[in-house]
Amino acid sequence: MKLKKEYIILIAAIIIAAVCAFFGLKAIYGKKQMSKRSYAQTSFSVATKVLEEQTLHDYVITNGEIESQRQVEIYPDQAGKLVECYVSLGTQVKRGQVIAKVDPSSPGVYFALSPVISPISGSILSTPLRTGATVSKSTPITIVGDTNNLQVTANIPERYVSFLKTGLKADVKVQAYPDVVFPASITKVSPVVDKLSRTKQIILTFDHNDERINAGMFGQVILYIRDLSGTVVMDSSSIQTRADKTYAFVVKEDGETVEQREVTLGEQVDGVYQIYSGLKVGERVVTEGVASLSEGAKIIDVNASKENKKGDE
Repeated sequence: MKLKKEYIILIAAIIIAAVCAFFGLKAIYGKKQMSKRSYAQTSFSVATKVLEEQTLHDYVITNGEIESQRQVEIYPDQAGKLVECYVSLGTQVKRGQVIAKVDPSSPGVYFALSPVISPISGSILSTPLRTGATVSKSTPITIVGDTNNLQVTANIPERYVSFLKTGLKADVKVQAYPDVVFPASITKVSPVVDKLSRTKQIILTFDHNDERINAGMFGQVILYIRDLSGTVVMDSSSIQTRADKTYAFVVKEDGETVEQREVTLGEQVDGVYQIYSGLKVGERVVTEGVASLSEGAKIIDVNASKENKKGDE
């Protein structure tokens, strides 16, 4: 009799446990379903952009020295003492102009003064030797250069050599005018790579003469080496990488949900990528708020709302 009673208690306990387990699982499953429905009903605020085909301008940044296209050191024809000097730093001179005179006389022997002549027109770029200085035929009196026609000499790393050619455009900036861009173009490319620096020298000339640019200045050169065109482009922040694949979120025709689309990336400039496949001109893609999205997510398009308001006005 006692055994039968214990058997009944055991059966009852099993039934109660089964009932509890059933309702517990049902409650958990219900919560999950509610969570999924809640996510599906959530709308994420995002910013979007209509894709356009754009050209990316790839570039390399280097430094260069600004100097006269033509500048020469002026030497005397005779050794002796510099007795007269008619120019100073910055003086404008013409070709054939006498800028100084040297007395080649020696004790007991007297000669006529020997003129020192400028071989080109330009400005005196270095302080001339002082009167009374003893000079030889290898002593430069001063330097004269054409300051109306300046050039920039720069060195480009070897890895970019294949892009170098005359005619490439560049922007030059100088410290004296940090917010001003002076356009220039490559006019000469060295035929050799320097074996020590592993660079190739280029010479650029300014597209326009500008009195704000001075010989001797140090310039930053932004050289545009190639144009990347023929595709739509996207900022790297608009692209998601998952399981070694890259995706973008495209706004569907209803304007309220998104499609996760795999894309193939191309070249990039400053974090902006060419898109080789997966997207096309005219499609609207999410540019901000990407991290919260998944396939089929609902969105509130901030940019579209702004466009609609402008249209109403």
